[in-house]
Amino acid sequence: MRYLFTITVLMLFFCLDSSAQTYRKGEINIENFVEDLFGIQRTDEDYEDLYESLLQVFLNPINLNKTNPEELQSIYILKPIQINSFFEYQQSFGKLISLYELQAIPEFDLETIYQLLPFVVLDDSEKIHGPLSERILESRDAYFIFRHSRVWETRRGFTPPDTLSNGRLSSRYLGDANNLYGRFRVQHTRDFSFGFTIDKDPGEQFVWDSNTKRYGFNFFSYHATLYNQGKWKAISIGDFQMQFGQGLVYGAGFAVGKGAETITTIRRSSIGIRPYTAALEFGFFRGISTTYQAGLVNITLMASNAPRDGNVSIQLDTLEREEAIITSLQSNGLHRTPTEIANKSRIRESNLGGNIHYNSPNKSLQIGINSLFSRFGQSFIRNPQIYNQFEFYGQENHVHSLYFAYSYQNYFFFGESAVSKSGGKGNILGMMSSLHPKLGFSVLWRRFDRNFHSFYGNAFSEGTRPINEHGLYFGLNFKPNQKYTWSFYYDYFRFPWLRYRIYAPSSGHEWLTRFTYSPSRNLLLFVQLREESKARNISEYPSFQSSYLLSQGKKWNYVFNLDYGIDKHWSIKSRVMASSFDFNESRTKGFVISQDVNVDFQKWRISTRVALFDTDNWDNRQFIYERNVLWLFSIPALSGQGMRYYILGQYRLSPKLSIWARFSRTIYTDREIIGTGLQRINGFRQTETVFQMRYQFNR
Repeated sequence: MRYLFTITVLMLFFCLDSSAQTYRKGEINIENFVEDLFGIQRTDEDYEDLYESLLQVFLNPINLNKTNPEELQSIYILKPIQINSFFEYQQSFGKLISLYELQAIPEFDLETIYQLLPFVVLDDSEKIHGPLSERILESRDAYFIFRHSRVWETRRGFTPPDTLSNGRLSSRYLGDANNLYGRFRVQHTRDFSFGFTIDKDPGEQFVWDSNTKRYGFNFFSYHATLYNQGKWKAISIGDFQMQFGQGLVYGAGFAVGKGAETITTIRRSSIGIRPYTAALEFGFFRGISTTYQAGLVNITLMASNAPRDGNVSIQLDTLEREEAIITSLQSNGLHRTPTEIANKSRIRESNLGGNIHYNSPNKSLQIGINSLFSRFGQSFIRNPQIYNQFEFYGQENHVHSLYFAYSYQNYFFFGESAVSKSGGKGNILGMMSSLHPKLGFSVLWRRFDRNFHSFYGNAFSEGTRPINEHGLYFGLNFKPNQKYTWSFYYDYFRFPWLRYRIYAPSSGHEWLTRFTYSPSRNLLLFVQLREESKARNISEYPSFQSSYLLSQGKKWNYVFNLDYGIDKHWSIKSRVMASSFDFNESRTKGFVISQDVNVDFQKWRISTRVALFDTDNWDNRQFIYERNVLWLFSIPALSGQGMRYYILGQYRLSPKLSIWARFSRTIYTDREIIGTGLQRINGFRQTETVFQMRYQFNR
């Protein structure tokens, strides 16, 4: 009977799908996925790390027959009512026989299933046979990627140095303008993962010099991870990240914040240890970590000793002895000039931490404890300012937290409470629910003290770190049928203490609404409106200047978007984005109009775009997602007046070898100089090329 039911489902699925635009299994419509999650792009978001985390989820798909609500929620696709419906279906009919059976689950529509497919598998993909060495050599998930990119106009940093008034030569980049990147990885889902990442940024030298800790490529990251070795659920050596609770202590992983997806993205999932494979040179641990399962409890321990870039200076202590202190940490990972090279790996950061995570037998309740002890090689003593007097000072910090997650029918409750060495506290409490099969609701309250210190926290917040912030968020999602969707959120936030360039306590709010119309998989139309109100310093005021006088800046963003699949090969995308910014009784504006034409013939693809932009100032810069080579993220900030265009090509030479090539150019009509300092280009255009190849073993 079960098999007859499954066959009926498959026939129904193929009938429904026969007229729809097809997507290859195992691929992500990444453009729409990013648009939903991020909504409005910002410069302070770490998109490379977010994108890398998405890759980790994609390469380690969820086994639907062995999953739990926490894991399903971590990919931000399923609403609470859909997750609840999935497990009710499994209780009634048992394990899934085919992925196409998802069509039979109540509350699952075709669009949701297409979004879900790249991130899920069934049992067969996890069967493990033979010794580890054979599994590594025979893995089909083994590849090597090499990428070259370059800006072809000459920046000032690559020109001959000038002679200064004191007779010294001005600073210049020591290396060439090429950006080189390589990644090797071999893995099998829930079995093992081995790999390394190498990177050389533009301006960095390709040199072997142990005195400056440069060994060819300027950055080298590596990891070796085993999964499910008996009761040892994970053992990782090398570079790794951790995520448990709501991100107050361990906040690595695919964790987005406010966007057009207003329900699922407010909650963090406890995904545990994951290898670090990005080229960002901060925000990860280097050492060893392991997770041991003891019944319903998982125990995770980690130890790390990693180099960090920073400025170290000498001061005299109370006995007039020389003492090295850290005055600042560097997170850009650039080592192009003598000063930047001198700051490379000047600091050692040691971390010792752990987690205890309890899962109830029915997977509905999770409770956990986090602890992390951090120590720098020297004391951290910042240049004292009024706004930073409650920031971290000293050589050691420790932070501990207690968190929970509870699912009841169509409701998910979650929260975390933490305290750092300073006595500062961080708290998060939230709920997601499906009030009706067509209506989703979410709420999140947060409170971070001005002296709460968490170096690896990545909780839901308006700021880039969980510190000095109180806030309350509400989200709604209404989907009356498969064609229409309306989403909305409102977030109120307050900063009790001063912030950088905001020299008084302040508050603000932000709201976003999006209306989407999608009568078929070939057509997607949405209109989006966002308002943000946030205080900032008034640096200039009639007759005097005051760093402590604030004014409320109000920004509006407008987006109109149309995606249309002409047939299974050709598609177009049209977009209009505009903004206005009111500050100190002055209004400025900006807009961008873009047109894409894409063609996909399976073996080869071409994507193109032309965009025209005009903005009054930097406050109205327009962020627009661009297609790029595989697993490279691109959201340029368009400011001023001009045009930007690109063409991206992909060709599959063989089952093992694929190549990508991209040409992009920005032409400005309002300037003869682009950029400042050593990044300055004397001219009105900037041209960049990217070439990438991927070789897949055992294909």
